[in-house]
Formats: sequence, structure tokens, C-alpha cells
Amino acid sequence: MTEDEILLQETIRGIRPADAQARKAAWAHWDSLCKPLRGFGKLEEMVAALAGIQRTDRPHLEKRAAVIMGADNGVVAEGVSQCGSEVTEQVLNNMGDGISSVCVMSRILNLEVLPVNIGMNHDAVHPRVRNIPVRYGTGNIAAGPAMSREECISGIVSGIRIARELSETGYDLLITGEMGIGNTTTSAACACALFGVDPEIVTGRGAGLSGEGLQRKIRAVSKALQVNGLDGNDSEESKDPVTICSRVGGLDIAGMTGCFLGGARYGLAVWIDGVISGIAACFAAMLCPDAVDYMFATHATTEPAGKLVMQYLKQEPLLQAGMHLGEGTGAAAVLPLADQALNVYYNLPGFTEGNVEPYQHLK
Repeated sequence: MTEDEILLQETIRGIRPADAQARKAAWAHWDSLCKPLRGFGKLEEMVAALAGIQRTDRPHLEKRAAVIMGADNGVVAEGVSQCGSEVTEQVLNNMGDGISSVCVMSRILNLEVLPVNIGMNHDAVHPRVRNIPVRYGTGNIAAGPAMSREECISGIVSGIRIARELSETGYDLLITGEMGIGNTTTSAACACALFGVDPEIVTGRGAGLSGEGLQRKIRAVSKALQVNGLDGNDSEESKDPVTICSRVGGLDIAGMTGCFLGGARYGLAVWIDGVISGIAACFAAMLCPDAVDYMFATHATTEPAGKLVMQYLKQEPLLQAGMHLGEGTGAAAVLPLADQALNVYYNLPGFTEGNVEPYQHLK
């Protein structure tokens, strides 16, 4: 086994389920507060889940980071996007300058944005973009595999290492984000292989394709599945996330898969953004089902595969806002709700202090 394969297996073996007792204690605290039982709905669920992750009924979200995995995708050659691969680098540079969408949001969210070049067509030149490319761009999945199995594992391990670094420096939350022109095509191909559905069902317009462009994209996904032997609805390959990702995925997806696994291994809450990070979450769940305990579905993307991702993970997204921008923006939009949930959790008085008769759980 390679060093990366060993680290991946060690990470998976080291993941424990979230602490059920801490989660139960958090629910008991919620139920002691002067309000209707479970009145804050999924906000209460979010805090209870965080308690289980941090193994304490005093959870917190003081240090948080959005890790944006940037990578180029060879399938752009099929005309599946409104713009070219050069936009991947430009947006990562904008992140370095603090002027991309998620960076502007981060200014009022106490959120650090960490742009990462895990597989652009060349090295990033901006000093604030971390350069850890596994390879320079992936292959055109409509003509062959995106990358080798070894490269895919290296991408996953890169995400694990970043999660470990964040944990060691005191972070509580990792938001998964991505930037890579063509990655709604790779994620659609992954979704087809994962869920055994036709490309027409899960392929969307991405950043804004015309009807003709959407048909090109669907044809590219269909061809990718055929060329890479993933067009059988119940093939052995469709049960192996590394095979799927290496054949029709991308390095951004591999890196985020590692973030989910590393977050689970090192005790970080890891938030799912849109469909692309959702596919990565599914891959992490396939590799280690207990990793799902550390995930939280922040918003319902408008990309067609989003519902299938949520069904697979057995999660229900908190926010319904019609977002499909990427960069971790949907997850970032949930942070103010998380802050309010924790504010209420710690500061709302109990029934005695509020002079209200306690509510009872009724069957």
C-alpha cells in the first residue's frame, strides 16, 4: 500500500460515531428552556448534533473555516459550460483578494476562507491560494478517466490533512466549498453512477446553460458513463466511491471527500454546501458510514441531483433559498442561524425563571 492509502485507511478506522450521551444532554437542555418543546425545529437539531460531534453539551462554533477546493475539469472541452477553465483560476484569485461571493459573506460571519488549488491546470500564483495540486487538471471524462485511482486517493488524503490541520489549530467548523468550471458535469456523472439514474434526471444547467448547452452536457455525461464502464445501474464499480470519483469525478470532489472524512476523524462539524460537496459527502459516507454523524445539510440546492444526495444521506436541508452558486455560499448563509440557535440555547431562561408551566412531551 502507498503512504496515502495507509493514511486513508487509518483515518477511516479512527472515525467514531458522535457521542449519543452528549446529544441526549443537549436535547434535555433544549427541553428545559422556556419555550414550546422543539419550537426551534432544525435549529435545535443542529445544536444537538454539534454537541454529539464535540462530545459535550456545551457546544460552540467560535472558529470556522470554509475550505474551497479549486480544480479544473477536462470535460470543459465538450462545451458543457458557459465559460472556460480560466475562470477557475480567476475566482480563486478573487478569493485570495477577498472579493469572491463567499469572501464578501465571510466579512460579517467570523468565517475564514481558505482557497486551495488541488488540481487547476497550472499552479496558482496568488500568495493566498494554497498550492497542493495532485495533477494539473483532470482528463476529459467523455473520452476516458478523470484521473488514476492513486491520484484520487491523493486528493482525498489532501482533504484529510487540511481537516487535521484545522482541528489542531482550534477550529470547530469546516464548510466544504468548491470552484471548478465543469464540475456540475462531473458531479452529475458521479450521481448517475451512485444512484443508478439516467443523465437527464440529474444533469442541470450549472452556471447558466441554454437548452442546447444542457443537451450537450447530458450527452457528455452519457458518454462519460459509457466510456468509463459506469453505465450499468448495479455494477460493482458503482459501489466503490474511489472508482467512481477517479473515472468521472474531479479533484475538487476528492478533496472535499477527504474533508468530510478528516472532519469526522478529528472531531470537526463539516457542513455540506451544494450538490458537488453533497456528492463528496456521499463518497465519504460510502467509505465510512459513521462520518455522516459529523455532516450537516445546510441548504437545498436547485441542482437536480440535490434531492437524491439528501435522500442517500438521510438528511433534510435547513435552508430553502434556491441557491446554486457554489463556493460554500449556501452553507455560509446558514451561519447566522447557527449563531442564533446557540444564543438561544445558552441565554433563554428555563421554565422556572420564565414563570411558565413546563411543557410535556405528549404521545
